[in-house]
Amino acid sequence: MELAIKTKPFRDAAREQTSILTPLERAVLRGLARRMPAWVNSDHLSALGLLGFFMAGVCYAVSKQNPLMLHLVNVFIFLNWFGDSLDGTLARYRDRQRPRYGFYVDHILDTFGALFLLFGIALSGYMSERVAAAVLIVYFMLAINSYLAAYSIGVFKLSQWKLGPTELRLLLMIGNVFLIYRPRVYHRRYLLFDVGGVIAVIGMALMLVVLSIQNTRTLYDLERLPKQ
Repeated sequence: MELAIKTKPFRDAAREQTSILTPLERAVLRGLARRMPAWVNSDHLSALGLLGFFMAGVCYAVSKQNPLMLHLVNVFIFLNWFGDSLDGTLARYRDRQRPRYGFYVDHILDTFGALFLLFGIALSGYMSERVAAAVLIVYFMLAINSYLAAYSIGVFKLSQWKLGPTELRLLLMIGNVFLIYRPRVYHRRYLLFDVGGVIAVIGMALMLVVLSIQNTRTLYDLERLPKQ
């Protein structure tokens, strides 16, 4: 099995990222990669990204007793961005790419990171458990769609509808600042993150439906059966 994997030719999926902050983010990441110490490699950065979301989840849970911990949540979300976004850039800059290994490790760590983060938000009391579960489920479904498209179509989309992981992190960090002073909206009736979570679920579900139809049509056209 291991020999078959080593000898089988591999073609990496084309990466497509069209989010709002992409041009600025690429410039920043390239500058950071040039200045990264030699002893730091992409594996270190991937681990840092996972640690960032794990600690963000812990700080979310603790913020139930002390809302000021939300500032630390933002620090760890930034660390997640630093590690998760820079690991691939550093590997490409140093020409130390491992496409299969990098793709698998990066996205399995994202899976665990999303679980830690949403679990911490649910424990914080700033988002109800049902909304947190719905956000996590729809996020995973959207991620699965991206991975299936990367395999079957050969295009891996890192952003959808001008929104990518960086923009979502930024929105979450802004929301954390608002939580400290206004945890609820509409005359203290609804939790702020419940409202945001429901909007996120609706938005991601709509993306999933549209992309599923588009991908199915693309694959149908690529593999039309001959008329009998």
